[in-house]
Amino acid sequence: MAAQCGAAKNPKNITMSETSDFLIIGGGIAGISAGARLSGDASVTVLETEKSIGFHSTGRSAAMIIRNYGNATLRALNVASYPFLENPEGLSDHSLLSPRGELMVANESELPVLRAYLDGSIGVETLTAQQAVEIVPILRLDQIAGAAMEWDAQEIDVDRMLQGFAKMLRDNGGQIVTDAAATKITRKNGIWHVETKQEEFSAPVLINAAGGWADSISKLAGVTPKGIQPMRRSAALIPPPDGHDISRWPLFASAAENWYAKPESGQLMVSPADEDIVEPHDVWAEDMVLAEGIERYSQMVMTDVTRINHTWAGMRSFAPDRTLVVGFAPDADGFFWLAGQGGYGIQTAAAVSQLVADLCLEREIGLDAGVVAALDAGRKSLEQ
Repeated sequence: MAAQCGAAKNPKNITMSETSDFLIIGGGIAGISAGARLSGDASVTVLETEKSIGFHSTGRSAAMIIRNYGNATLRALNVASYPFLENPEGLSDHSLLSPRGELMVANESELPVLRAYLDGSIGVETLTAQQAVEIVPILRLDQIAGAAMEWDAQEIDVDRMLQGFAKMLRDNGGQIVTDAAATKITRKNGIWHVETKQEEFSAPVLINAAGGWADSISKLAGVTPKGIQPMRRSAALIPPPDGHDISRWPLFASAAENWYAKPESGQLMVSPADEDIVEPHDVWAEDMVLAEGIERYSQMVMTDVTRINHTWAGMRSFAPDRTLVVGFAPDADGFFWLAGQGGYGIQTAAAVSQLVADLCLEREIGLDAGVVAALDAGRKSLEQ
């Protein structure tokens, strides 16, 4: 077990060191779930820059698991994650999922995109325009040239998932240190050393789960970055349309993914599905981006948006090939990449965290070898 060297035992503010088997930078769902999986067989410390875990992307996600969302590699991770989300043994005594469904609608110009999405999809039913309107009555019948429904798309209880993994980690003796931004990272004699403003932490393996800051952390450690690009995703809450019970409506979205909407706490959440490139920071919604997205949404529905009750934004970070980066760096011993989750981090976390533990602890890997290779930090599509 790592020695507990808190600030209270260091009144002179002298730099002290805590040693673990694995040191994780980033307290979002990626870092916390990976730490939890590792903690049953190793000592783990998670460092989070903010004062609470899940502050940026994880805490601002309207997460669902949609089996057909993403490329072939991501779809495989979605499928692999589903059983744990449905039966989260060791995390919760009941499912993390609740029924929602996803309805995709396409106008005439979006039909090729819808057809491409349906190619290779599983569990998706093609609908007529009339059937789509029967599911979401505010949709404009005359604007729907095609529609499809994934009935099994489910909402994820993000907070219960994150806090469940955090409890698992702590119950196994791991620790989560908040307000602990890395200021210096070095490797000496086979050990990574991470300095924060009060303490130094060390471990032979450093896991980079820093989300939009993943490349910044790699540069601080002297490791080649992977081109992880943060992007902003905005959302607004609007009142439910008058005369409609929206509680059972699915998430409904443009096939071209230039807007989507879903019931959220008795209101309707509308997002422009923006992916504006940003520097990593505490992002906020841009009024013009929201206005443009709401206008696209409004063209497909019969009700006007007269009031916005709340707005927010989250930061999604993508690798150049839009696939997660999971594996040891080819150019730095003991440096493990867990980055580029994009909009898939929560729905794939169950499978990805298990893969992290299996790779780090050199256990048998349950995922298909092709999927593991597609995630590998040394893959050619990441070469810059």
